[in-house]
This record gives sequence, structure tokens and C-alpha cells, in this order.
Amino acid sequence: MPKLSSLIHSTTSTIEDIGAHLDGLTHSSRMAELATTSRDDQRTLWEKASGEAGRITLEHFLPAGVPPLRPVVHHGRNTLPFPNKQKFFRKPMVRPNDGTPRAFGYNDAPSEQLVGPGYFVLVSTEGNTKWAPRGAWVVDYFQHPDGAVPPQWPRVRPNSEGLQRLVYMGTRDFMRRVSQHVSIGAAYKGEKPLDHYFTLCRED
Repeated sequence: MPKLSSLIHSTTSTIEDIGAHLDGLTHSSRMAELATTSRDDQRTLWEKASGEAGRITLEHFLPAGVPPLRPVVHHGRNTLPFPNKQKFFRKPMVRPNDGTPRAFGYNDAPSEQLVGPGYFVLVSTEGNTKWAPRGAWVVDYFQHPDGAVPPQWPRVRPNSEGLQRLVYMGTRDFMRRVSQHVSIGAAYKGEKPLDHYFTLCRED
């Protein structure tokens, strides 16, 4: 069993232990270990990242000093029942140039040309007593960027348009921290948990 999976399922390991292991790897090694995670691995990782230890910040997604509209790429892997190559995607994110504490992003995925880019706004859950226990920040597909995005990005459009509505419309992904670069997300349709998860690994 890969070391990451062993740590995830160990009854004595904590999210801090898992984070320390991932922090000690190179980006390519982190990506390789995350690529081995099963749905059960990701579900257990999500559960271990609950509480204050897994509290995530905007700076995790967009480190301090990154200027507005400069993309920071997060490499993702889900465990949906797709062919292996279809499980990998990227979530480029940027700070908006209006100074608000949020992020604009989209899904750079193999299905993008067919389905659409799946734009979202990353927002804080602070003050929402129902959402905050799920994660401090949420990838909200109910919203799409209302300001400028990098010119090389796809055309911004709401998730009610075209085939996007079948994948992204009505969805929110609640995020928790795993390590300095890695986060874990859980998908909700409206207020219903879907029991689907994914990891993100920030590229520095």
C-alpha cells in the first residue's frame, strides 16, 4: 500500500502527520502519491481534515504576493467512475482586480471542449452556520466571475448554459486543508452531499 494511503487509514495518524509527509515531497512526488488515492482514501482524508486542523485560507489557493489576474494552478484528481485519464483536471485561479477577498477560476479538464469550462467563484463560508463546518472556503458553481479574467482563459459563461448544466449547475465544493500545497474537496448538489471527493495540489 502506498505510504499516503497507509497514513490516511492509520488509526493513529492525524491530518498533521499526513500534511508533514506531503510537505516533505517534491511537487511531482506529491502528484504521484495523490494519483493513487481511492474514493475511500479521499473520503477518509476529508473526514480527518475536519475541524480547526483542516481549516483552509484564501492564501492557500492564492499565496500572498500573487498579483490580481495572475493564475495559480491547482492540479486535481477525482475518483469518479471515469477512465483514469478523465480523473485528472486543473483549476487555475486568480485574484479579481477589484480587491475583494475571493478567487475566480474554471475547470481545465478533458471534458472542457464538450461540456464547457465550468467557471466558479471561490468564496468564504464565514457567517454561514450550515456551510462553515463543511469547510472555510467553497468553490461555488452557482456563481461565475463578474469581473475581468486572464485574456487566455475561455469565454466566461454561467453554468446554466449548454451541457455545463449537467455537470456544474447547482454544485458547490467545500474545501479543507491537508498540507501546505494540498487540499481536499467534497461535492454538494444544493445542500445534498454527493459522497464524491477530489484532491487539489497547488503548483508553485
